[in-house]
Amino acid sequence: MKHYLLSVVQPAGGQPPAPDELAAIMSDVEAFNQELRDAGAWVFAGGLHGPETATVLRPSGSDILVTDGPYAEGKEYLGGLCLIRAADLDEALEWGRKAAVATTLPIEVRPFADPH
Repeated sequence: MKHYLLSVVQPAGGQPPAPDELAAIMSDVEAFNQELRDAGAWVFAGGLHGPETATVLRPSGSDILVTDGPYAEGKEYLGGLCLIRAADLDEALEWGRKAAVATTLPIEVRPFADPH
């Protein structure tokens, strides 16, 4: 089994869903996570605070510069992630489809580099 990262792509500056809509989405996400667990594919998942909470550590010669906020500004940002096990890309993409339905957001599916 290989590991894949399912990245939740969050639009910057968008309005959050209404409370009842958000509750339904979170219920769908938990059902998706449970399906992953039941299939033995779940490794880890979690949502992230917005990019304004980020701290960037950047090497500068022999020093490290520490700055607040995201490294780059963009129209979207990483809103959450899910690390899964899958036999191949096709299986990972199927999980990505289910994640997109559950979250109602775009999902980027990316394999981890083979360490060998």
